[in-house]
Amino acid sequence: MKIKDSVVTFNSLIKRRGFIWGPSPEIYGGLAGFYSYGPAGMALKNNIMALFRKELRYFGFGEVECPTIMPSIVWEASGHLERFIDPVIRCSKCDTLYRVDKFLQEVLPDLLVDGLSNDEMEKLIEQHNLTCPKCGTPFNKIESYNLMLKTQVGNNVDAYLRPETATTTYLLFNRLDQDARRQYPIKVYQFGKVYRNEISPRQGVLRMRAFDQFELQLFISKQQEMDFEDYEEIKTNKLPLLDWKLQEKNLDKPQLISLENAIKKELLKKPAYAYCLYVGYYLTKILGIPEQVIRFRQHSINERAHYADDAWDLEIETKQFGWVEICGIHDRTDYDLRRHSEFSKQNFEVSMGSDPKIKEIPQVLEIAFGIDRIIYTLLENAFNVEEGRIVLKLDPQLAPNTVAVFPLVRNKEDIRNLAIKAHKDLLENRLGSFFDSAGSIGKRYRRQDELGTPFCITIDYESLEDNSVTIRERDTMDQIRVDISKISKAIKLRLKI
Repeated sequence: MKIKDSVVTFNSLIKRRGFIWGPSPEIYGGLAGFYSYGPAGMALKNNIMALFRKELRYFGFGEVECPTIMPSIVWEASGHLERFIDPVIRCSKCDTLYRVDKFLQEVLPDLLVDGLSNDEMEKLIEQHNLTCPKCGTPFNKIESYNLMLKTQVGNNVDAYLRPETATTTYLLFNRLDQDARRQYPIKVYQFGKVYRNEISPRQGVLRMRAFDQFELQLFISKQQEMDFEDYEEIKTNKLPLLDWKLQEKNLDKPQLISLENAIKKELLKKPAYAYCLYVGYYLTKILGIPEQVIRFRQHSINERAHYADDAWDLEIETKQFGWVEICGIHDRTDYDLRRHSEFSKQNFEVSMGSDPKIKEIPQVLEIAFGIDRIIYTLLENAFNVEEGRIVLKLDPQLAPNTVAVFPLVRNKEDIRNLAIKAHKDLLENRLGSFFDSAGSIGKRYRRQDELGTPFCITIDYESLEDNSVTIRERDTMDQIRVDISKISKAIKLRLKI
C-alpha cells in the first residue's frame, strides 16, 4: 500500500474504531484544537498510564496532583506571562494568523528554522517571497502571541489555566522537602490536563488547546548531578543522540552511543541528566515503539529556553508528520525554585550534602511527556495492512481489549451460553474481555485485529462435546485448542503475567 493510501486508511481507522474523535464538538462543526477519546482511545491511554505508574515505582518516583488554575502571580514568577509567547505573522488582508517557525518549516522543509530570531525569519519570508496561503497577500511584521488562557476566580481574581504541569509541581517544593525528610534527589511526577491557546492548531492530537501532560521532576543538588548513583547502573546503555553540531551539518541520523561515552565526549554534561535521558528512552521502548524510529535531538544554543543548561527532545518518526517530539528532557537549573522563592518570599535553600551549614536551592531536571503524542505515534507505528487485513500490533498489555470471545453462531443457545460463561470467567480473572456475537466470524476477527486485540476465543460445536475452545493469536493467526477451564491460565501465560 502506498504511504498516502496508508495514511488515509489509518486516519479513518482511529475514528472508526473509537480511538480519537474530533475536532470536538463534532455535532456543532468542531472547534480546532479540541479532541475527544472514544472507548478504545481511553482504554489505551489508561493502559499506558498504568504501565508508566508501575514502572516509575521501580525508578523511585512518587505521584502528585495539583489544581489546573493558578493566580497570576504564579505565572509572573514562572516567566510564562512574559515569555510563553509564539512569534506569529498576520495576513494583511484576510487577518489569518500563522506561527512563523512552523509555517517556515512547512514551506521550506530543507532549512533549519529552530532557534532563528524574528529578524532572521522575516528575512526568509522576504527572500522566498512568501505570502498568505489562503489569499496570496503579503504578511505584516512578526508579532508576539501569548499562549496563556486567562480566567477569573471568585471576586474577580485574575487567574490562568496552567499551560504545563511542571510549574504547579514546583509550588509544592516545601511540602515535598518535608515529606522526603530532605533525602535527595526527590523524584516526583504529575499527570493531568494543561491548556494552551494555540494560534492555528493542526495535526490532530499533536497540537491541541487542551491536552494531557505527564511530567517527571528531579530535585537534586549540584554535587549529585555530577556524582549520581543511579547513573552508574545504566551508563553502558546506548541511546540514539543527534546533537546540535550534527544538525548544523544538515545531518539527521543520530549516533548510537553509550551514555558513558556521551559524557566523555561532552555531548552530555552531567551524569544525572544522562540518567533522565535513559528514563525517557526506557519508558518509550517498553510501549513497543521500534528502536529505528526513535531519536534524541538536542536543542541548539539559540533554540534552548532561557533557563535551560541543556535540552533534548525525544522524537518518533511518523509517516504523516515526519519526526514528532513526544518528550522533552530539560536541565532547568535552579531557575524555577529561585523565581518562586523570590516572588513568594519563601526560603527554598536546603542542606543537601554532608555539611548541614552549606545550603543551596536545588537544581531541577525534567522529563516531560505529551501523552496524546505518545498515543498518536504508538498507533501509527503499530498500524499494519497485511494482504488486505488491517492489524494494530499493539503490545498485549496496552491493547484496549486483551481477549475477545465469540460464539460461532449466535442463534445456538448452548454455544452462546458457553461463550458467555468463558467471557465472565475471563472478567473474573481481571482480564479485559469483550463479547461479540454479531456478524460472521471472519468480520468479528477483523474488528478485533483493527483494535489490536491480541487473542480471540471461539466457542463452536466441538466445544459442546469436549469443553475445549479455539484461541487465535492476532499477529500470526495461529490457533490452538484449550480446555475451557484453562483459558485464563493460557492467556496469562502468553501475557507473561
